[in-house]
Amino acid sequence: MDELRFDGRVAVVSGGGRGLGRAYALLLASRGAKVVVNDNGSAVFGSGEDKGPADQVVEEIHAAGGEAVASTASVADPASAASIIQTALDSFGRIDILIHSAGNVRYGALDEITMEDFHAVVDVHLMGAFYLVRAAFPHMKKQGFGRVVLTSSIGGFYGNKRCVNYAVSKSGMIGLSNVIALEGEEHDVRSNVILPGAETRMSEGLDTSMYPPLGPELVAPMVGWLCHEQCKLTGEALAAIGGRMAKLDILETTGVWQPDWTIEQVAERMDEIGDPATLKDFGLNGYLEHLGYSFQVAKEGRGLA
Repeated sequence: MDELRFDGRVAVVSGGGRGLGRAYALLLASRGAKVVVNDNGSAVFGSGEDKGPADQVVEEIHAAGGEAVASTASVADPASAASIIQTALDSFGRIDILIHSAGNVRYGALDEITMEDFHAVVDVHLMGAFYLVRAAFPHMKKQGFGRVVLTSSIGGFYGNKRCVNYAVSKSGMIGLSNVIALEGEEHDVRSNVILPGAETRMSEGLDTSMYPPLGPELVAPMVGWLCHEQCKLTGEALAAIGGRMAKLDILETTGVWQPDWTIEQVAERMDEIGDPATLKDFGLNGYLEHLGYSFQVAKEGRGLA
C-alpha cells in the first residue's frame, strides 16, 4: 500500500504538547499535515499554565521539516476554544482535522467528589470537545471535508470507580461524535471516537510494573487512519492499547413484545428480554432504526401491520 499522507491538510490537536496528543501531532506532521499544537501546559489535575510543551512539539516538527504553530488557549471556555480553530484558519487558511486529546483527572467517589472537581474534568473533556467542534464544524461543512477524532475511554463505556466525572465525559463523547457523524455525513465530515490505552501523565502513581509496553506511538496509527481522507468510517468507536486494535459496538436485543405488562411478567421474562443470542446492531442511524423496529413489532403484535 502507498504511504497515506496528509499533504495540504490542516490539523488541530488539543493536548498536543505531551503524551498521546504529542504522538498524534508528530505523526500527522511527518506525513505532511500542517498542525496547530494546542496545549496550555497545565498540570495533570488541571492547574497552572506552561507554554513550553506546545512550543517544544512545534520545534520538533520544524526540525523535521514540517509546519506547525503553537496554541496555548484553554479548551474549557467557548471563546478560547474557538480561538484555537481560528489559529488554524489564520495560520494555514483552513481546518481539515480535529483531534481532541486534551484532558485532566480529579478523583473522587460519588458521595465524596466536589462540584468543582466534577466540573473541572467535564469542562475540559466533554465541554472542550463540544466547543472545539462547534467552532470547526461550519468550516468543515462548507469546504465539504472534515475528520474529527474525539477521545473516549473504556471508562466511558464500562465505567470505573472513583472517577464519575471522567466516565460522564467519556460516555458523552460517544453521543457527540454520533451527532457529528449524522449531521456531517452529506458533507464528508466524519467523526469517530478513540479509546486509547497508553502510559502518560494520567497513569502516574499507578503500579504499571506488570503492564506490557503501552507507548502512545502504539495508538497514533489508528488515530492517523481515522483522520485520513480515505477513511470512510464514521460514528464508530475504536480501541488501541498495547498494540491491540479493536472496534466497539452498541447493541440491543430484539426483545419481547406483549400487549401489556405487569412487574411480575417483566421479572419472569427478563431472560428472554435480555437474550444475548438475539443481539442487533442498528448502526449509525440507530435512533430511527430503533424506533422503526419497535413500532413495527408493536403493530404486528396488535395485528395492525
